[in-house]
Amino acid sequence: MAGLIPQGFIDDLLGRTDILEVVGSRLKLKKTGKNFSALCPFHNEKSPSFSVSPDKQFYYCFGCGAGGNALSFVMDFERLDFPQAVEELARQAGVDVPREETRPGSRESRKPRQDNPLYALLEQAAAFYRQQLRHHPKKERAVSYLKQRGLTGQIAKRYDIGFAPPGWDNLMGHLTTDSTEVKALIEAGLVVENPDSGKRYDRFRDRIIFPIRDSRGRTLGFGGRVLGDDKPKYLNSPETPVYHKGQELYGLYEARQANRQLDDVLVVEGYMDVIALAQHGVTNAVATLGTATSEEHLKRLFRIVNAVVFCFDGDRAGVQAAWRALNACLPVMEDGRHVRFLFLPDGQDPDSLIRSEGQDAFRARMVQQAQPLTDYLFRHLAEEANPDSLEGKAHLATLALPLIEQVPGSMLRRLLRQQLEKLTGMDLDTVPRQPTPTVGYETGNYDNMPDAMMGEHDDGDYYSPQAWQPAPRQRSPETRPPRKRGTERSGVESPLLTAARTLLHHPQLAGLVEGASQFANEESEQAQLLVALIDALQKTPTLSTVQLLARWHGTEMGEQLGQLAEKEWLLNIPSANLEQQFFDTINNLVSQQTDRRIQKLLDQSAQMPLTTEEKQELRELLTRGSTHITDK
Repeated sequence: MAGLIPQGFIDDLLGRTDILEVVGSRLKLKKTGKNFSALCPFHNEKSPSFSVSPDKQFYYCFGCGAGGNALSFVMDFERLDFPQAVEELARQAGVDVPREETRPGSRESRKPRQDNPLYALLEQAAAFYRQQLRHHPKKERAVSYLKQRGLTGQIAKRYDIGFAPPGWDNLMGHLTTDSTEVKALIEAGLVVENPDSGKRYDRFRDRIIFPIRDSRGRTLGFGGRVLGDDKPKYLNSPETPVYHKGQELYGLYEARQANRQLDDVLVVEGYMDVIALAQHGVTNAVATLGTATSEEHLKRLFRIVNAVVFCFDGDRAGVQAAWRALNACLPVMEDGRHVRFLFLPDGQDPDSLIRSEGQDAFRARMVQQAQPLTDYLFRHLAEEANPDSLEGKAHLATLALPLIEQVPGSMLRRLLRQQLEKLTGMDLDTVPRQPTPTVGYETGNYDNMPDAMMGEHDDGDYYSPQAWQPAPRQRSPETRPPRKRGTERSGVESPLLTAARTLLHHPQLAGLVEGASQFANEESEQAQLLVALIDALQKTPTLSTVQLLARWHGTEMGEQLGQLAEKEWLLNIPSANLEQQFFDTINNLVSQQTDRRIQKLLDQSAQMPLTTEEKQELRELLTRGSTHITDK
């Protein structure tokens, strides 16, 4: 159904939903004091550490850290996205989910709708390819190829493998009756139109077909492996309104379906690698789609797991791909995340290796031979800048420092600097900051290379000129954006976050503040978080903690609020003390805002006379008291 779900409906739905009923219908709960406990469904455990609070309408696992409200539980337990989880809770509550139309030209109206008709068209194409693999007269070549690769019918069904028969218009003839439908097939990337002659033909012909699915299992596009001698060997769908290959990962949907709780994800280079590994019991593998691993790929994976293993061939192309992957990892390496690199023996790929040595040996290889990102970083750079000489040490520091400074995790960044100091014997704190050097192809940084030069995994698409852009200059710590996380680097929570956490669990306090508009100029992300909470609660005073969490679900602010909610669970601070801290923080904000405005007016008066209104404002600011908590 088109349109957005009204926020008010989500608030009301959470207000009428009891988290005990939601969790209790899926887990066996046992009362422990005023809360309820169970074995956590999100990680393996023998004694229960999963707790549900009927008072807070919140769950938290002390083992794996999973926590949230009824919506987030349904999303994680049932593997649903946000709209689907709302639909599920609404179904249980016996109500229909309303939708509101977006205004023309608004930001929301420019986004592809959830019910984009291309999804249905792509699913029809997937069904056609499946049917052809079973019944087409020339299916035997495809079936023989799959059997030769050791695949069973069960695995073929799990990954929805199909067959595009030879011929120019099999799919087009099956799905279309007029030119309008043909245009939709072109938009979906299923049919190609020759710009010179205007002739149209199926994109995929005489190929094994691998559907590419999103987190909801919807078909976004396809990959095709040639059966004859045509080039390219592998062909991907082009970019479409619903398919963006720089963001999607082949096999991620299937990996999440096969594993209730993913501990790590193995990134390999091709469709058949993913499927062959699954055939032999390794069901956590994914592959990029004819492009290098991107920062977006890593962000998506790290929302699911904290550990990623890259698996590459041991040849030069594999080393190049690994270095590109490492460069994509650095900007998202928060403390607690782990990345390793596994290089396979010459002449082997994951498919051939697991068939020859089996699942247990392959998993043992991952554990014993995969190099941590930190080790691989210095080993790779040392191949160019040999630290055995003074010149080599200086060169190594020049290459490594800009890479290290990209790491957002403060502890990991510090350890990397310490390791570099150990290798070079230098005190890096005394080294003057220099502009980031341009790292070229010979140093292993291939970010400036066109995708067409990225080895043999070309998907056959034409590359746009925009695909080759200079690598961005790295920023020094002085110019790095503020940290996104909710704690200071020392690990101590700031007063602003303490106030936000207090307000999250005591929403009624927002009514004692004279308004959030006075803080509109606050630049601190933590202050903006607090101001957003105050503003929302003053506009809708009845919002509960759970409703506040749902309001910003799926956003960076929502992630921060979730962390604050979980932290409240672990703390036992008298509410009176928290309220006093909250009031003190608000007063400090007001005082700082007042001081800034006074200083601005004084600076302005040094340049030109103040107006009558500005003089009056300055008098009021200079005589204003510090308290901005109303007497209610």
